[in-house]
Amino acid sequence: MTVADLAAANLLSPVILCFALGAVANLLRSDLKLPEPVFTALSIYLMLAIGLKGGIQLANRPLAELAVPLTAALALGCLIPMWSYGLLRRFAGLSVVDAAALAAHYGSVSAVTFAAVVALLDQQNVFYEGYMPAMLAIMEVPAIIVAIGLARIAAIAHQPLSVGQSGAAVLMRSGSPAASPLSGILTEILSSKSVVLLIGGMLIGAVSGAEGIAKVKPLFVDLFQGVLCLFLLELGRIAASRVDEFRQVGLRLAAFALVMPVLHAALGIGAAHMIGMSEGGAIILGTLAASASYIAAPAAVRLALPEANPGYYLTCSLAITFPFNILVGLPLYAAMTAWLYG
Repeated sequence: MTVADLAAANLLSPVILCFALGAVANLLRSDLKLPEPVFTALSIYLMLAIGLKGGIQLANRPLAELAVPLTAALALGCLIPMWSYGLLRRFAGLSVVDAAALAAHYGSVSAVTFAAVVALLDQQNVFYEGYMPAMLAIMEVPAIIVAIGLARIAAIAHQPLSVGQSGAAVLMRSGSPAASPLSGILTEILSSKSVVLLIGGMLIGAVSGAEGIAKVKPLFVDLFQGVLCLFLLELGRIAASRVDEFRQVGLRLAAFALVMPVLHAALGIGAAHMIGMSEGGAIILGTLAASASYIAAPAAVRLALPEANPGYYLTCSLAITFPFNILVGLPLYAAMTAWLYG
């Protein structure tokens, strides 16, 4: 399968086409719209399903095999949203909540992009480590937690932010007015619906394993793609309805969506080389670092940062970075890895 074949298969998949359909429906001024309770229920379902699938990938894998690569994956998942947030605040002029939402998307990863690079390596008979699906699973969550934390810290610092709860309220939840801001922020992050569902689902999947999850497989695995189509149908409508707001910072965000994946890929490839991963493993880790989530992160942001503008984070992650990675990124990251590995 060539890169062109992979691009056609991914860009013309039902999931992507449903997103496009939602956008077209908005342009036609259709009355198509999912009720808010239904959309929230879809978000909750996706978060739990993603957590369960990630936990299954981690089940029964020896800790010694995973310790070093997963540490590298966690480091990337925590650092990428931090500097992405800073760049978006300083150079793109985004609000705190919008910068945090975009940082969550670019620190988290795309399962579809992962599947594309794995398929390409398999077609070319390139070796890579068997624990790479676990790397995918572990890189989905940290950036979302970090991004929510950045937003909550901004609330404590009295910066302009509206996430449904003030910094004072966060402190009150921590137990008393004298409680430390850090404990209040941690409580807020860990009690967030998206984090509870992601981490809780991952723990359930890791404890139950594939055999245990088989009992709920018809709901959380077999129906996943269909539910995702409905979710992205509504997201496409919402994103298109706010496209005018994207134009205000369009060039800066477009540059971010094209340049940052290449820089993040270089970091991922370099980290893989430093910890002794194979060349194929380095290509995958670089691709994961370069990818932007349009499944886990949108669902989590919808729950945790509902006032973030989907016109920003969906246009960047799904309409710009995703096709760039599929069409240009995969061969580029392979070439970068080949140069480094000699």
